[in-house]
Amino acid sequence: MGRTDRYMLSQLMVLFGFFALVLVSIYWINRAVVLFDTLIGDGQSVAVFLEFSMLSLPAVIGLVLPLASFAAAVQMTNRLSSESELVVMQATGFSPWRLARPVAIFGIAVAILGGVLTNGLIPASSEQLKLREKEISQNMTAKLLKDGVFLHPTRGVTFYIRDIADNGTLEDMFLSDNRDSEARVTYTAKEAYLTRSDGRPRMVMVDGMTQSLDRATGRLSVTYFEDFVYDVSGFLTSEDGIDPNRDFMSTWDLLTKTSEMAALARDTEGEILETAHKRINDPLLCLVTALLGFSALLAGGFSRFGSGAYILLSIFLIIVLMIIQSAVKDPARTNAALWWLTYLPSVAGFGMIGVLLSYAAGYFRRTPKGEVSA
Repeated sequence: MGRTDRYMLSQLMVLFGFFALVLVSIYWINRAVVLFDTLIGDGQSVAVFLEFSMLSLPAVIGLVLPLASFAAAVQMTNRLSSESELVVMQATGFSPWRLARPVAIFGIAVAILGGVLTNGLIPASSEQLKLREKEISQNMTAKLLKDGVFLHPTRGVTFYIRDIADNGTLEDMFLSDNRDSEARVTYTAKEAYLTRSDGRPRMVMVDGMTQSLDRATGRLSVTYFEDFVYDVSGFLTSEDGIDPNRDFMSTWDLLTKTSEMAALARDTEGEILETAHKRINDPLLCLVTALLGFSALLAGGFSRFGSGAYILLSIFLIIVLMIIQSAVKDPARTNAALWWLTYLPSVAGFGMIGVLLSYAAGYFRRTPKGEVSA
């Protein structure tokens, strides 16, 4: 690379790092607030919160990469233009296509990073996050130990405790089991304890009452007890692992074993192929957004009034690409033969870039009368 390429590339990398950090922080903080409220509210430790935050980070980074590359290209081009450095470069013989070379190199580097994320880290971290979420949902303390709140740990079951003593005693417990189609059973007790026997969670109720309502006859039976053991393992799913999901499958398997993966994930082949090709197209959008931001401002040339109008133009073009990306999603998922539509945003983006760079090179400009075009 020449000195100009290295200069522009260094500017792009610094700005990209800044915008990526800002955007990741904004997205991550929004998710972290929800995670903190959910996990800490469920009685989980700060270590669990940090683990969940780290596992969600690759998806956040993958989401902001195209935006960060676009913002870096726009900011660098705007600065070079406002300080007349672009004018000097063009005066020395640099064509718009030549000036776009360091931006393309930068975009390819970001696209490679995005490819590693979308095809490797994001599926792996998403799967691990789902596993940890399932483990948390199976945690008895997170599921049942909430005082003053009516909980529904599973369908047809309502659970309530007034308070939890310092020694772990559940005070003034209420449990309604409405899962049986023939009878509805309600348990109340002054105290209860959660224990584990034979590897299964149990609840020991002390000084309480059982009320059983026969649905057929409408007869209510009441039984008082000093202590009673209730199996609460039915509230918690005990299966290991998680259900197969296309978001966790490797891109290679999605492309080469489409039918098998569709049957395994209970999805259509169109959904499988759309997911696989989207993982390939998303990194390409990092290259497209970088070149598009640069090309839009370069086409505007130098202006004493700044590049505000062309910055708005570049933002408008990015919005158009996002609209195209959203529009092709459903057709590609519905019909497996239309998988190629997934690449339409990138193709449209490269077309826009070609038009803008050609305009910057003067191909679409009329030569005034009396002048000879070069």
